[in-house]
Amino acid sequence: MTEMSYLDGNMLDGPLRELFAVDLSAATGRCASCGAVGPVAGLHVYAHAPGLVGRCPSCAEVMVRLVRAPDRAWLDLRGVTYLQVPLPTAQPFPRPV
Repeated sequence: MTEMSYLDGNMLDGPLRELFAVDLSAATGRCASCGAVGPVAGLHVYAHAPGLVGRCPSCAEVMVRLVRAPDRAWLDLRGVTYLQVPLPTAQPFPRPV
């Protein structure tokens, strides 16, 4: 078996910055509990906790949690099997040199 080479997580900085620079309300997610697919804008969001909790409109399971502090944020997407984000232009990820 040949060893696969890898890059450290810093390689994700540019692509992730590009993803989160777009409007995520139009992103489509799939509920990990019931399999329903819909836009992030369709989640039922509760703001009564220390952060925001987005629940599936079909089964009410938690899909997204977002907690902000003055100097950081925590994003929990455990309730989403995928998040499909529409990008303004189709640009491939940069290739490592």
